[in-house]
Amino acid sequence: MTGYVLRRVGVSLVVLLGLSFIVFLMLHTISDSPGRAVLGPKATEDAINAFNAANGYDRPVIVQYLAFLGNLLTGNLGRSYILNEDVSTLLWENAGRSAMLSLSALVLALCIAVPLGIAQAIRKNSFLDRAATSVSYLLYATPSFLIALLLIALLSQAIPLFPAEASQSSSPWAVFTDTRSMALPVLTLTITNLVVFSQYQRSSALEELGQDYIKVARAKGMPERMVITKHLLRNACIPLITLIGLQIPILLAGNLIVESVFNYPGLGLLFLNSLNREDYPVLLAYTLLGGVLTVAGNLVADILVARADRRIELTK
Repeated sequence: MTGYVLRRVGVSLVVLLGLSFIVFLMLHTISDSPGRAVLGPKATEDAINAFNAANGYDRPVIVQYLAFLGNLLTGNLGRSYILNEDVSTLLWENAGRSAMLSLSALVLALCIAVPLGIAQAIRKNSFLDRAATSVSYLLYATPSFLIALLLIALLSQAIPLFPAEASQSSSPWAVFTDTRSMALPVLTLTITNLVVFSQYQRSSALEELGQDYIKVARAKGMPERMVITKHLLRNACIPLITLIGLQIPILLAGNLIVESVFNYPGLGLLFLNSLNREDYPVLLAYTLLGGVLTVAGNLVADILVARADRRIELTK
C-alpha cells in the first residue's frame, strides 16, 4: 500500500508542476498588460513600463515563471494590486466560507443520493425509479444558475420563506448559524450534486446486483435487508468515492455561480470580482487552487478506493 501511495503522490506532483506552468503561461498571454489593468486606460506608457519593471513583468516569461514557482513553494501567492492585500490572505479569508457551503451541500446530497440510488436499483423500472430518473435527467440538463433563480422565484418571491441574498457574515459557520439565509445556496448546490450522485449510485448498485456474491447470499436465505446493508451497500459505494473526488473541483466552479447569484462572500465571488477587475495575481491563484483540488481529489479518491478494494492496488 505504501508503494502505491508514493507512486500516486509522485505522479500528482509532476501533474501539479506542469499545471502551474500551463496556467501561468495561459494567463500571461491572455493578459495584455497587468500595468494597464491596474493603472487604468488613461495611464501613460512610461507609467505602465515603470509598473511592469517594478513588478518583474518586463522579464522573459520563463524567468517570471521560475520566480513565481519559487514564491509558490514558500507560500507566497503574490499581492492583489486592486485590493492591496496578499493573495494568500484573501484566499484564506474566503476559503472557509466556500468550504462549509460546499461540504454542507455535498453531505446532504450524499445522504439523499445513496439510499435513493439503492432504492431505484432494487425497484428497477418501478414508478419510483422512472420518476426519480426523469427528474434527475431534467435537473441535470438545467444550469445551476437557472436552478438558483427558480428557487429564488419560488421560495423567496412567490412563497417568502427564505431571503434571496445569502448571509453576509464573515464567519465560515454561517451555514449553521444563519440557516435561513443560507438555505437557498445550500439547496442549489445540493440539487446539482444530488442528480449526479443518485444516478451514479443507481448504475453501480444495478451492476453489483448482478454479481454472483449477491445471488449466493440470496440463495443461502439471507434476509434481503442483510444482503443490501452487508454486501450491496459497501461494494456499490466504492465507485462513488472516485466520483466524490472528481466532484471537489466542480464544487469550486459551482460555488462561483451560486455565490455570484446569492452574493455570498466566498472564493467564487472573489474570483468573479477579480475577473472583472483583471486582478492577475488573484486569478492565477484561484485557477491553481482549482487544479490542486482536482489533483488532490483524484489522489485521495484513488487511495481510498485502493484501501477499500485491494485488487486495484495490485493492478497498478
